[in-house]
Amino acid sequence: MSKEAGRNQFLIGVISDTHGLLRPEAAKRLAGCDAILHAGDIGSPEILDALSRIAPVYAVRGNADKDWAEHIPYKLQTEVFGLRVFMVHKKKEIPADLGGTDLVVYGHSHKYEESRRDDILYLNPGSCGPRRFNQPITMALVHVTAGDGDEACGRAGCAAGDNARGPALSFIVEKIEIPHSPSASRQAQEKKDAQILAEDARSLIEKVTADIDRGRSTAAIAKKYGISMELTETISRMYLTHPGVTADGIMSKMGL
Repeated sequence: MSKEAGRNQFLIGVISDTHGLLRPEAAKRLAGCDAILHAGDIGSPEILDALSRIAPVYAVRGNADKDWAEHIPYKLQTEVFGLRVFMVHKKKEIPADLGGTDLVVYGHSHKYEESRRDDILYLNPGSCGPRRFNQPITMALVHVTAGDGDEACGRAGCAAGDNARGPALSFIVEKIEIPHSPSASRQAQEKKDAQILAEDARSLIEKVTADIDRGRSTAAIAKKYGISMELTETISRMYLTHPGVTADGIMSKMGL
């Protein structure tokens, strides 16, 4: 997407791992964006439809995005308002040679990360979809300024945390954390989930995955063990999208 005539400031929303949930709070923060980047594990076409009503969407396919997402690329290299962007779902699939790239966007871990290497900013916006236990719900906004020399970077030069490409473009990444305010019943269920996991997470995960192999629904499994649908779906998603993963592997991915 080229820069629009008469404008020199643009706002890009960066999200990942919505897994079928576009929180109203996330949609509200995206409402003023000129473009949206989604780093995969979208969850459903309805998520992309909702995002596209806000702004043009650039998306890559995640490991949990199945047949419905066949038309979505696993990797995407593009330019958004002059910002040269590379997108992929998994960090380990970022290529070594990224010359000419300003911003690399990835997801998968549900954990916010931001680092700089070789004049490239690497950004994982975390997840603003279903909450994974005590992990924060996060996304990012990228403020892009196109201008001339000092105008683009500020009168005293680029501030710490800026990334400038030549004299004509700079950008700043803003981390957004969405407050988690569950109802009283949800708080009680989260407390119960945490207690069950603390007692014997490995045993629970082994039982849940065995029931998944038997073809039982997540609703039936959640009811059987007195755990939330969110916990059941989290275990199910990790088990089904990581072939061969063990209970210990799932515990590690869940931060237990």
